[in-house]
This record gives sequence, structure tokens and C-alpha cells, in this order.
Amino acid sequence: MPSPIKVLITGAAGQIAYSLMYGISNGDVFGKDQPIDLVLLDITPMMGVLEGVVMELQDLAVPLLREVIATDKEEVAFKDLDVAILVGSMPRREGMERKDLLKANVNIFKSQGAALDKYAKKTVKVVVVGNPANTNCLTAIKSAPSIPKENFTCLTRLDHNRAKAQIALRLKVSSDEVKNVIIWGNHSSTQYADVSHAVVKQGGKDVPVSDAVKDDAWLKGGFISTVQQRGAAVIAARKLSSALSAAKAICDHTRDFWNGTPEGEWVSMGVISDGNKYGVPNDLLYSFPVTIKDKTWKIVEGLKIDDFSCGKMDVTTKELQEEKDTAFQFLQIA
Repeated sequence: MPSPIKVLITGAAGQIAYSLMYGISNGDVFGKDQPIDLVLLDITPMMGVLEGVVMELQDLAVPLLREVIATDKEEVAFKDLDVAILVGSMPRREGMERKDLLKANVNIFKSQGAALDKYAKKTVKVVVVGNPANTNCLTAIKSAPSIPKENFTCLTRLDHNRAKAQIALRLKVSSDEVKNVIIWGNHSSTQYADVSHAVVKQGGKDVPVSDAVKDDAWLKGGFISTVQQRGAAVIAARKLSSALSAAKAICDHTRDFWNGTPEGEWVSMGVISDGNKYGVPNDLLYSFPVTIKDKTWKIVEGLKIDDFSCGKMDVTTKELQEEKDTAFQFLQIA
């Protein structure tokens, strides 16, 4: 067997991390022959809870999980990491304005970015989950100048999976028969779920989703808004956020980042823009369709973008630019 890889989960006492740990530990993400040393980071008041989590991880008795380290210290948590899954963030509380939320999270991800820069391997792969995920990820990039910015991604795979599921439910097919949906932009209510390039397997052939659904009004209306508002709908029904589906999406995202995407398929992932793709300004952390090979993502190029899509993409771009400007004021970056 290869040597263990070191994987960090932050916010490790929370419900998303709790739902995530088995998938990380049992070989679903990194492979059935890849041992793992798992590092769990949370704030000091949660260390008692983490003790119980460590007990449960031990009781899983999965052979790939070699060591579990629970800590409240960044210098311990970020040392020699191969993968960092940054789940923990400041949640939005009642009466809190978005600017206050951004300020709180800028401080968290500035500190964690600096810790990555100081302690982690320069090859570390980073997945930012904590919201606002795109801007938190950009903050971490700016705080870790010695690590390639291409090593940082944020999670929009949950939205991608939600979009696939809505199409599959509509057509009464398995979700794995729906391919190449796209989530453009921010992981927020402005995101644009785009199926104009998506296909579904029907009769052994790939059929455009628009041809299979035959309801343009729904695809440009109710479908998009359902995906945009799905997280809020889950909270309204469950009184808790989307932990199970978020954990599955983190596993999907990390597995593809580590092992690559299937030939002919792309996934949605928040990555840094170089200013040359689809009119998105330089230096925005934006969700694009990407393919991945050798642990390196590449934005899918050459897709035709119609006026409807352009309008939707512009809205989410504007929001991300405003978030970036606010965050950079707190970071004191010009």
C-alpha cells in the first residue's frame, strides 16, 4: 500500500463534517488502497465533542484510516497536509448583515490561508465549503501566496448535483444518466444552473436535455429557481442545513479533483478566473464547467453562450465582484 495521505477537515464538530467523515475514511474518495491520516480542527469549546467523534471514527474499524488527530491549533492541523477540506465558517446569524458575515469569514480564511502557506505542502489541494464559499476561497488564495492558486477550489458540486437530480426527477431517469449540467458563478441564490449543453441518456443515445424535457419555460424558470433556493427549502423543512447532500457533494468534488473526471464529462467547480473565459473578470473565484486530469483542472472552453445565459451569468458575476471588493477592503488589498 502507498504511504498515508494527510487530510484535514475543519469545522469538524459540525454536522456536515460528521456526515462527511465516513466517505473520506472508507476509500470512496481517494481510493480503496490509499491509507489516510485524518486531522480534525475546530474551536476550543468544541474539543469535547471532537473527542466523541474520534471515538466513533475508531469504532468504524475501517482499515484505511491509520491515524486521527483532533486539535484546536492551526500549527498542528495544517502541518504537511495533502488535502484541506475547509468546512468551518461563521454562519449568518439573525440580524447579521452580509457585510458583517463577510468580515467575520475574511478573518477566519485569512488565518487559515496563512496557516496553509506556512505549514502545508505546496502541493496541497484545498476545497472550501464554508460560506460564502467563493469569496472565502479567494481570501485563502490571497493569504497563501506560496501555494499555486490553481490548488484552491470551492464547492458548487452540491448545486451541480441538485441540478442533475431535478432533471432526472422530471424525466424519471437515474441521475447518472444526466451529464454536463453547469453551475455558473456564485454559490448563492444568484447562481445560474444551465442545462443548455447538458445531455440525458435515452434509448442508448445522448439526447439534449432541452429536447428531452420539452418545456423551455420550466428550464428557464422553475428549474433554475428550485436549484437556487434548494438550500433554503431544506432548512425550512428540516430546520437544519443540508448536511447529508453537502457531504456527498464534497466527496464527489474531492474525488474528481484527486482522481480526474470521466472522459467526455465535466463538473462544476469554483476556480480562479484568468479573465479570458466567458467574459468573467480576472481574479474572481467563479464556478465554471471543468475537466480534471492529473490533479489539474481546466475550464471547458468554446461553449456557445446565448443572450439568456449571458444575462444570468452577469448577475452572479456582479454579486461576486461586490463580495470581492468588500472582502478586499477588510484584507486591505487594493
